Amino acid sequence: MTTTTVVHLLRHGEVYNPDKVLYGRLPDFHLSERGRQMAEMAAEWFEGHDIAALFSSPLDRTQETAVPLQKMLGLPVTLDDRLIESANKFEGMALSRRSMRDPRVFSRVYNPFLPSWGEPYSEIVTRMVSAVKVARRAAWGRETVLVSHQLPIWMVRRAAEAKRLWHRPDLRECNLASVTSLTFADQRLASVSYAEPAAELYRDEPSVPGA
Repeated sequence: MTTTTVVHLLRHGEVYNPDKVLYGRLPDFHLSERGRQMAEMAAEWFEGHDIAALFSSPLDRTQETAVPLQKMLGLPVTLDDRLIESANKFEGMALSRRSMRDPRVFSRVYNPFLPSWGEPYSEIVTRMVSAVKVARRAAWGRETVLVSHQLPIWMVRRAAEAKRLWHRPDLRECNLASVTSLTFADQRLASVSYAEPAAELYRDEPSVPGA
C-alpha cells in the first residue's frame, strides 16, 4: 500500500518593522501584534490535522509563529538551520526605487538569475529539500509542519513544480502565515497546494515580497 505523508511549509506572521528595513537574518525582529494573531489563526487552521513533528527556522519570527502550534499540539519544536531565511547582501538596508542609485546596491544587481545580491536560488533549494526529506521521514505516514520564510518556501514550490528558479518577487504566492503543502505518495511528490489561514487580516492589502 502507498504511504501518504504531508509536509506543510508555514511562513511566519507579520514582523514589527517600523523602519521597513530588509531584516533578513538579523536578530531581534519579532512578530507584531497582528503577526501574533496570524500565528494563532495558522494554528487553528491545522486543528484536526495529524501532525507528528514540528520544525522551525532558528530566527525569532519563525519560532514565535510556531508557539501557538506547539501549545496546541504538545510537540517539541526542532530548530533546523536549513529552514533559515536566505542570505542577502542588502540586509539592514531600507530599499526603495531610489536605491538603484546607491553604488552599494547597483554593484550587486548584475545577475538577477543567480541572484548576485544574495544566496543562490539553487543553494536555497538544496538545503530546503534536505530539510523537507528529514521532516518527511520524521512524520512518515502522517503530517509535519516546517516554519520558514517566503523565499525559501517559494523556492521549494518552484522546484517541486519543475519551474525555473529565477522569478519576479512581486509574483510570489507565499503570503504572511500562508501554508504551502507538499503531499507525498511514499517518496514521490503527488501534489502541491496552498492556503492562507490569515487572509482576512490582509485581504485588501497588496502582497509585498519580504522575509
